[in-house]
Parts: sequence; C-alpha cells; structure tokens
Amino acid sequence: MSTPTERRPAFHALHAAGCFVIPNPWDVGSARLLEKLGFKALATTSSGFAWSLGRADNHVSLDEALAHFRAVAAAVRVPVNADFEGGFAIDPEGVAANVALAVGTGVAGLSIEDSTGNPAEPLFDLDLSVARIKAARRAIDDSGTGVLLTGRSEGFIVGRPDLAETIRRLRAYAAAGAECLYAPGLSSAQEITAVVEAVAPAPVNVLVGRPFATVAELAGLGVRRISVGGALARAAWGGFFEAAREIAERGTFTSLGRATPFAEVNGLLGS
Repeated sequence: MSTPTERRPAFHALHAAGCFVIPNPWDVGSARLLEKLGFKALATTSSGFAWSLGRADNHVSLDEALAHFRAVAAAVRVPVNADFEGGFAIDPEGVAANVALAVGTGVAGLSIEDSTGNPAEPLFDLDLSVARIKAARRAIDDSGTGVLLTGRSEGFIVGRPDLAETIRRLRAYAAAGAECLYAPGLSSAQEITAVVEAVAPAPVNVLVGRPFATVAELAGLGVRRISVGGALARAAWGGFFEAAREIAERGTFTSLGRATPFAEVNGLLGS
C-alpha cells in the first residue's frame, strides 16, 4: 500500500472480519516506529498530538489537526485513521465542510464524537448528534474517497456511563452512516459484549488505556478493532517524567539506563 487510494479499501477490509490493533502515534516518528513493528493500520490521537504541542487535549486548531493528519499519512504506507474529535464544528453544515477538508489529507478513516466539552451537558442532543454523523457521511460520499467513518459516543468518559443510552446512540449513528462504532470507556466483558451484539454486524472499536483485557480476549468478545488512544503517549511521558524528576530531585541518572539505546532508535528511523 503506497497511496491513499490503495490504503482505503485495505482499511475497510481490516474491519470485515477478525480483530486488529490500531495503535495511536502522536507524531511522525512514533508513527514510523509503529509501522516498523508490523501494525497494519494506525490512528492519530487528539490528546497525544495536543501534548506534543504543549497543550491540553481538544486545544488544537482545525488547521493544525489537518496538517498533522497530512504529515502522519504521508510518513507511512499503512492506513491512518484520523481522530477528528467533534469535527471542529457544532452544526452539521460545519462538520460536513470540515470533513471534506479532512478526507483530502490522505487518511483512510476518521471519527466524529458526540461530546460537547461542557461538563453540565457533556453530550450533544441525540437528534443533533445523528445529524452530525449524517453530515459527515454525506461529505465523505460526495468526495468519492471511500474514507471509513467511525461514530463515537463518549458517555462513558464524560460522566454519563449509561449503557442503554450508549447503545441507543451507537445504533442511531450506524443508521446514519457510521461504518464502525466506538464507545471509549467500556471496560467490562458484559458492557463490551452488549455493545457488540447490539450493533452487529457493524464492527466495534474498543479503547484499551489500561491492562483490563488482552487482544485474544477482546477478539473472543467479537471486537473488530482495538485502539489505545493517548496511552502510548502517556507511557512515553511516564518514562520522561521518571527520568527528569530523578535528575531534578536527586541529581542522579539511573533512569536513563532504561532508555531505548540510541542506535536502536536511530537505526529504525534512519532505515
């Protein structure tokens, strides 16, 4: 796979059967390393990218996100899914216009979520959420690109962990044209199975940000796609914090002895 045109059918094929892991790089370097480890597809992470710019999650502009998608997609030969947050707009027309821009960056898929960023009302009204998915679907269809659309319901990570409501929303998003369904925050076998069965045969993405299940276990529950969100970025930051704090607080450098050797990183990125 070397062009977006070739990657998009391959990305759809990955969702048709089986289970695959789609890890989340936060920059070009991490994307290239994950590709070299043999992953068949990658997904950007809004949080990891924002942190790399010294900002909190959801504090990146549309232009910055589009440039990031373009850079990551151009750096690897495997399909890339774009974490497009809420489409950088509230109204469906704005979502459609922005999705039309995103599909031109070379990505093979993108997601639209239903969180508002307002703690008092953390989820968009269902009718508006469905209209936003329909607008994204229309923009993709009008582009003729075949970019895969993922519909995300964020209730479990924004303080509304209502399984019945999450399922209602995911079903509505599938009916509106989402080809993959995703509810970050699900962590029990019962929750995951309920979602998988409720939206079947549509593929379901499960987020693993902590070690609550293995790939084999999630595959056994019928999960098609597994992502890690900002967890790899957090793991990298964890090593950084450990070493930096040791130097700052104790004046010692033992943590640096656990760092990946220079030759290994340089060799992988230079090859």
